[in-house]
Amino acid sequence: MKVAFIGLGVMGYPMAGHLQKSGHDVCVYNRSHEKAKKWQTEFSGRLAETPALAAKGCEMVFCCVGNDDDVRQVVLGEQGVLVGMSEGSILVDHTTASANIAREISEIASKQDKHFLDAPVSGGQAGAENGMLTVMVGGQLDVFDKAQPVMDAYARFSQLMGDVGSGQLAKMANQICIAGVVQGLAEAFNFAEKVGLDANALVETISKGAAGSWQMENRYKTMFAGEYEFGFAVDWMRKDLAIAFDEAKKNNAPLPMTQMVDGFYQEIQENGGNRWDTSSLISRFKTK
Repeated sequence: MKVAFIGLGVMGYPMAGHLQKSGHDVCVYNRSHEKAKKWQTEFSGRLAETPALAAKGCEMVFCCVGNDDDVRQVVLGEQGVLVGMSEGSILVDHTTASANIAREISEIASKQDKHFLDAPVSGGQAGAENGMLTVMVGGQLDVFDKAQPVMDAYARFSQLMGDVGSGQLAKMANQICIAGVVQGLAEAFNFAEKVGLDANALVETISKGAAGSWQMENRYKTMFAGEYEFGFAVDWMRKDLAIAFDEAKKNNAPLPMTQMVDGFYQEIQENGGNRWDTSSLISRFKTK
């Protein structure tokens, strides 16, 4: 299939690569042209000077950028993907953004006889590189059924959550869960150190029971070691949580624990840990 991929960050770069390696004809666009050329050298795909040119003639266009404003620019701008997309083609937005921007783009695309799915992902950089992402999708079932086999190039699981915007709402719930889990791990691991428990023996034991989680098994060694360069950055987590707080306020859904953890992440930012990964919550205890 002829497809385009817009945005070659830590997630988009390998995701576009998996599409190309799966046999699709991929054209990429990235604001940094050097990054796009590097991708082309590695994966032998095509590159374009604008999102519109990348999308031209494609059956599907995938997008993974930073936030609502970035999505508006690359999708709705004068040289945005909707300008280049053909009638009947599908735009899949993997950006973690608001449900509002998803609904806005869907409405505009529909008036042009183009289709839209909001499809944020979970699994982090490692999941993107290994083709093991989870995709939460909002949109129409028939459109999802067409896009799912293509997304399988980089996804181990994808699920239609409901109408447009539902994918973003599911991602908000995902981030709320992660915030609580990581704070729990930070407190538990700090407690284990204080009372003299062996980290490896502890995790080997409790990960087999009700306390087990992906975060525990994949982050415990680096958390105990005070190393925080292995995952999703604090800056991005706070961006995602801000979106969740806005949505929660509109729907009268209190998030007291998440707000507390967000405050802890703000402390980490203020101490220079903006690009540390989310497991850096444990760093607050290491300085006390």
